[in-house]
Amino acid sequence: MLKRPIYLDCNATTPLDERVLKTMLPYFTEHFGNPASVTHQYGWEAEAAVKKAREILATGINATPEEIIFTSGATEANNLAIKGVAEAYFNKGKHIITIATEHNAVLDPCAYLQNLGFEVTYLPVNTDGIIELTSLETVLREDTILVSVMAANNEIGVLQPLAQIGEMCKENSIIFHTDAAQAIGKIPLDVQAMNIDLMSLTAHKIYGPKGIGAIYVRRRHPRVKLASQIHGGGHERGMRSGTLCTPQIVGFGKAVEVALSEMESEAKQLTSLRERLWEKLQTLENIFINGHPTHRLPGNLNISVGGVDGQALLLGLQSVMAVSSGSACTSAKVAPSHVLQALGRSEKLAYASVRFGIGRFNTAEEIDMVAEQAIATIKSLRQASRIQG
Repeated sequence: MLKRPIYLDCNATTPLDERVLKTMLPYFTEHFGNPASVTHQYGWEAEAAVKKAREILATGINATPEEIIFTSGATEANNLAIKGVAEAYFNKGKHIITIATEHNAVLDPCAYLQNLGFEVTYLPVNTDGIIELTSLETVLREDTILVSVMAANNEIGVLQPLAQIGEMCKENSIIFHTDAAQAIGKIPLDVQAMNIDLMSLTAHKIYGPKGIGAIYVRRRHPRVKLASQIHGGGHERGMRSGTLCTPQIVGFGKAVEVALSEMESEAKQLTSLRERLWEKLQTLENIFINGHPTHRLPGNLNISVGGVDGQALLLGLQSVMAVSSGSACTSAKVAPSHVLQALGRSEKLAYASVRFGIGRFNTAEEIDMVAEQAIATIKSLRQASRIQG
């Protein structure tokens, strides 16, 4: 049997933690009730499990359990946030602000709303991938109803100044939404201190199951209204109809619980592995880190490599490591990353980029093997290019 490559694509998805799986299993078989069936024990058991998971998520971001609405993932949560605000507040205004490096789960709903007559401002970012707060301040208007800025970028891992953005939005009575799919359980999040009104979350980026996410919806100071995008039963406070998948919700709760309890130690471990890899790769010339070198997710390293063909680079690496060149949601598209282009990278460098997503189960030995193979591949491709040239 062939040895599988080392998995280094944890910004795309993470393996299910065994502790999460163990917690989920009884809810597939023994405790299989519908949490909406409140007239018998099976429903009560499921309802109690959902309630516990809701409390864990709420505690993790300093919210209340009633403010947590379960969805199928962060993509649905982003759609509910953006379209839901647009529909609920269009009488107040039709102006929305976001940034050029957002995930397509934010950019595409914004583009959809533009077709309906909304105006969307796409703010640029600095060369390190971080928004300039003065740029945001200058585009706020009386008819601005929503600002949507992601907490941590899925490609380059940079962290945006959520607290400062939240304060600015609060002062101007504008709803602030953040896509925190990459951030939950990895960096501290506090919706009160950061003045966040809407927050999108997902489980599969933190060693939980795929197909389950959530959105935080502020209930007080101010109470945020959302127009439901899925109708049929009035579940989740009328914001998201559909039978709740108890096993996935239980797994989400456990994944968040584990991530929060180990966040500090895991961040140190992943930062150490990331710096170990970057230090070795820097022995090569003409290699660049994309995004801020330190103000980023602990396990994310995104690089561009000069003097090589991007497709040949990924092909040369794939036998030893599982990595990507950008967002997993757009990896099938033959196009340079819009995130890297927003940083000012040339099209050629944007193509020749690699995202290393280091995770909980990676080791120093694996990082050394990855660095060795990456360096050898890059040297070989550059040599071949010189010979052909």
